[in-house]
Amino acid sequence: MSIFTMPSLGADMEEGKLIEWLVKPGDRVSKGDIVAVVETQKGAIEIEIFETGEIGALLAQPGQTLPVGAPLARLGAADVAEPTPSPSPSPSPSPSPALAPGPLPARPAGPAGGTAKPPPAPREPAAASVAPASAGVVLASPAARGRAAELGIALETVSGSGPGGAVLLADVERQAQAMPAPPPAPEPVPPAAPKGKPGLDMAEMRRAIAAAMSRAKREIPHYYLSHETDLQPAQDWLTARNADRSPDRRLLMGALLIRATVKAVARVPELNGRFEAGPFGPAAAVHCGLAIAMRGGGLIAPAILNAETLDVDAIMAAMRDLVARTRAGRLRNSEITQGTITVSSLGESGVDALFGVIYPPQVALVGFGTPRVRPMVHDGTVKPRLAVTVTLAADHRVSDGRRGALFLAEIDRLLQEPESL
Repeated sequence: MSIFTMPSLGADMEEGKLIEWLVKPGDRVSKGDIVAVVETQKGAIEIEIFETGEIGALLAQPGQTLPVGAPLARLGAADVAEPTPSPSPSPSPSPSPALAPGPLPARPAGPAGGTAKPPPAPREPAAASVAPASAGVVLASPAARGRAAELGIALETVSGSGPGGAVLLADVERQAQAMPAPPPAPEPVPPAAPKGKPGLDMAEMRRAIAAAMSRAKREIPHYYLSHETDLQPAQDWLTARNADRSPDRRLLMGALLIRATVKAVARVPELNGRFEAGPFGPAAAVHCGLAIAMRGGGLIAPAILNAETLDVDAIMAAMRDLVARTRAGRLRNSEITQGTITVSSLGESGVDALFGVIYPPQVALVGFGTPRVRPMVHDGTVKPRLAVTVTLAADHRVSDGRRGALFLAEIDRLLQEPESL
């Protein structure tokens, strides 16, 4: 038997709000399964479980705000007696989107021990996954209520498949698909202050970014290097490679920049890893963080996991997928918490260079400025060439300027030979 707790989803996270359970007691789960949705300053994050077993009891209710490390669920055999979790305040009775931005509720008390009882039928754990309903109110999860409100669906018309007949988000979506012409959702009330996507409070995100960057500059002895790299060979290779491809299959320069960074780490492995406790050791895999600007403002840097195993086409596909899911609020906790090095690219924003701040507990950040045509000496003559300024912010506790210079030189060499990527 083990306890599944509120995970830490970043160096700046202190607590999270449980939005929805995607499992119920008695369900079998495997390592990597998504079991819950938690809201943080980064938005709604899909939480994976890292053990295989059976859900014994849900110890927290949707709507609760809990500190990192607080018990969320118990994993164990179905015949193990379970304590009764203490009640938690019910969410507001007025329907609102499950991920609606706004002030976090007061932190309720953690689960208390109770009298052991035999395993109930699947209907019994309803109180652990859906807030109790008062007389005349349909039993439903907060996510289901919010989605039903958006679609204009009356909860009384939806058949619930959850514990005790509770209406879940999947039930509402199933009902919406069956309706030939769903009525339009009511116009949302404009918020008092500008917000991003539902569940993403820009003020909170800015606070989280400031806390993480303050910690980084306070605790990490940064050093910086920059290097101008000729991108013309890479651009010519991309043009030829994309000539017969449809727009959705074309490669972008960003995929080559990430691939070059990931391959260069093999030569200077001390730039890839996490400085958390004890002596630093390079990470075995390269989980390359990608800094993604949110359309409403703010920045999130989820990781492309095991990027060293991906070729350029696979990295391009991973980038498209990661950007789409980040802006839709569908990231997984492993993508938020397992990054080992981060790449930040300014794209077409028109700025030549980016000097970044390392995201703790990582030890390096690579920045790419805007590629632009510049006069460069090539084959003994000055010619217009596409070039980019590459920068490195690195942790002096685990590397030094000479090693950082080797790293930037390796990125340069790889970009001169794009066919080798």
